[in-house]
Amino acid sequence: MKRIYVLRHAKSSWDEPDLADFDRPLNERGKKAAPFMGELMKNRDHRPQVILSSPAKRARDTAEMVKNAGHLSAEVRLDDRIYEASPYSLSKVVTELEDLFDAAMIVGHNPGIEGLVNYLTGKSTSMPTASLAVIDLEIDNWSETKTQCGSLVEVIRPREANLTST
Repeated sequence: MKRIYVLRHAKSSWDEPDLADFDRPLNERGKKAAPFMGELMKNRDHRPQVILSSPAKRARDTAEMVKNAGHLSAEVRLDDRIYEASPYSLSKVVTELEDLFDAAMIVGHNPGIEGLVNYLTGKSTSMPTASLAVIDLEIDNWSETKTQCGSLVEVIRPREANLTST
């Protein structure tokens, strides 16, 4: 069995309308939500061994903040294929993980992130910014990842987990 953590990047800023989408940073709410989710992961013993992230600024920053706040030793790997990826493309990224990892996290964007959860579990669920889906995959090797090979363990949304927005 493998476990995949699917994380949508935290809330990004629209303060600079001329800034390219790829370069948008986190806003204040996002800068609070990302570390909050990292602490929550630590408290619930969610420990990915590797983190795959979109290279977009808001996703990179989310991945690093979650890693640091969660005291995760996982390496953050940037993968260009995660930015603006379809659910199927995201699943292909997952199939290429090394089997020495039993747990991995992917940090990306909607609609691909919600679609990936649905692809892997057959369940449709809302993934607002900084939400985390925990999925157990009934596979022994990452290369076996396919549609509906997993079960949704839980979805953690910052607002529902008592992070108040300011």
